[in-house]
Amino acid sequence: MTTHSLGTLVLVAVIAVLSPPLADLAGRRAPVPLVVFEIVLGILVGPDVLGWAHDDDYVHALSQFGLAMLFFMAGYEIDFARLRGGPLNRALAGWAVSVALGVGLGVLVAPTAKSGVIVGIALSTTALGTILPVLRDAGEVGTPLGNVVMAVGAVGEFAPIIAMTLFLDGRKPGEAMVYLTAFVLIAGVGIVVAVRGEHAAVNRLADLTMETSGQFAVRLVIALLLLMIGATVALGVDMLLGAFAAGVIMRILFHSGDAERAERVTAKLEAVGFGFLIPVFFIETGIGYDLKALTSNWATLGLVPLFLGLFLVTRGVPSFLSAPDGVSARGRRAIALYAATGLPLIVAITAIGVDRGTLKASTAAAMVGAGMLSVLLYPFLALKVSGDTRTAQGREEAAESW
Repeated sequence: MTTHSLGTLVLVAVIAVLSPPLADLAGRRAPVPLVVFEIVLGILVGPDVLGWAHDDDYVHALSQFGLAMLFFMAGYEIDFARLRGGPLNRALAGWAVSVALGVGLGVLVAPTAKSGVIVGIALSTTALGTILPVLRDAGEVGTPLGNVVMAVGAVGEFAPIIAMTLFLDGRKPGEAMVYLTAFVLIAGVGIVVAVRGEHAAVNRLADLTMETSGQFAVRLVIALLLLMIGATVALGVDMLLGAFAAGVIMRILFHSGDAERAERVTAKLEAVGFGFLIPVFFIETGIGYDLKALTSNWATLGLVPLFLGLFLVTRGVPSFLSAPDGVSARGRRAIALYAATGLPLIVAITAIGVDRGTLKASTAAAMVGAGMLSVLLYPFLALKVSGDTRTAQGREEAAESW
C-alpha cells in the first residue's frame, strides 16, 4: 500500500467520523441526510479542490465492496411479504413508464440513439440503498410510506440492473439473457434453500457465536455476499445483482426463525455496513468526482439542473401517479421525491457509456453531478414534505398523516 493510499484511507476514516455529528448539528434546523456530508466532504478533500485525497486502486476496491454492501442491505431490508401484490405491481408499472419516458427524453438530450438509451436507463433508476439510511433515521421502515418507497426503490434498482445486463454489457440481448437466466437460477436455488430448509444447525451456531469471536452469522453473510458476487462476475452479470440477491437470501434465512435473533443479526450487519463499508463508497464517490469535467464549460454545467429536473419527471411523476389509493397528497409528493433520488447506478451506467466511447465524459459528469444533487436535495425535501424529523414525535406526526 502506498503512502497516498494510506493517507486517503485516513481521510476517509476522519470524514466517516465527522459526518454523523455534522448531520446531527444540521438536523436541529433541518433533516439533512448523512450521505450529504460524506459526499460533500469527499469532494472537498478530493483532487479537484484541496487535493488531499486521491482515488487509487486500494481505495476504489474498498469502495466497491461498500457499494456491494449497500445493495446487500437494500435486499436485506425488503420484506417481500409486505410488498408483493399491489405495491410491487404498481412500482413495476411506474418504472415501465419511467424507462419509456427516460429513453424518449434521453434521445432528445443525447446526440445519438445509443447514448440516449444509456441516458434513459440512468434516468429510470432509484437509489434505494442511498435513501434506505434516510428512511431508517426517520423511522419510516415498515410504515405505509416506507413500504411504498421500498417497493418503488427495489424496482428502481433491480430493473435498471436487468436493463444494463441486457443492453449495455456489449453482448447480444439473447446471449445476455442466457447468462442472466443462469444467475437467476442460481439465486432461485439459494432462495428455495433459505425458504424450505430447517437451518437448525445454522441458527444454533449463530446463537452460540453471537457474543464471541466466532461471529458465525456475520461470517456467513460475508461468504454468501462474495459467493454471489463471484457468480455474477463469472457470468458477466452486474455484481450489484448478486449483492442484492444475497441480501434477499439472508433476510429469508435469519427472519424466518426467532425474532430476537433476527434483530441481533440485523444490528451486527448494520454495524459492519453503515459503520464501516458503506460510508467508504459515498466518500470515495466525492473524492473521485470529476469536478473539472463538470465545470469545463457553461453548457456542461447547465446540464446538471436539466438532469436533476429530468429525474423528477421520469421517476418522480410516474411514482406519484402510481401511489396507492388513500395516500395523502403529502405522501405522494414524498414518494415522488424519494423515487427521483439516484446515484450509485447512475455512476455505473454512465461509466459504461464513457468506457465504450458512447457517452461524453462531460455528459456523464453532469449526470453524476445531478445524481449527487438529487441525494443532497430530494430526500431532504421528502422529509420536509412528509413532516418527518429524527425525533419520535416527528415520526408519530408522519404516521398520523397517513
